[in-house]
Amino acid sequence: MLTPKKVKFRKWQTMRSNPKKASPETRGTKLSFGSYGLKSDSQARIRSMQIESARKVIARTLTKAGKYWIRIFPDRPYTAKAAEVGMGKGKGDPQGYCFDVFPGRIIFEVDGVEERIAREALRKAGSKLPIKVRIISRAHKQ
Repeated sequence: MLTPKKVKFRKWQTMRSNPKKASPETRGTKLSFGSYGLKSDSQARIRSMQIESARKVIARTLTKAGKYWIRIFPDRPYTAKAAEVGMGKGKGDPQGYCFDVFPGRIIFEVDGVEERIAREALRKAGSKLPIKVRIISRAHKQ
């Protein structure tokens, strides 16, 4: 799983989230490396375990023929309290890392395989993520 080597703060503040006002992403919105990509259509926090499970599916589907790129890195710590713990008594312990994804961000890119296999790999990866995604290609208007 992806984790940063070192962080400045153990716990971050949560930030306000309004699903109706999820502003579109301005960076990482175009294909840079591959011919096909997985683009987000909604906003969510993707945990490192979810990125890893999508990565495994892509790697298994592409076999050795294709190449893939992960365009996001989870650097935001998330916390959780233990089960059946009452309210109050402070914030929970850090559990792992996540990445804030906004609409329009490219999450994965794929290249080196035919279109059918690339789309199948990205479709399977998209089902592992907690957001709505769209498969895009270089030929497709971005």
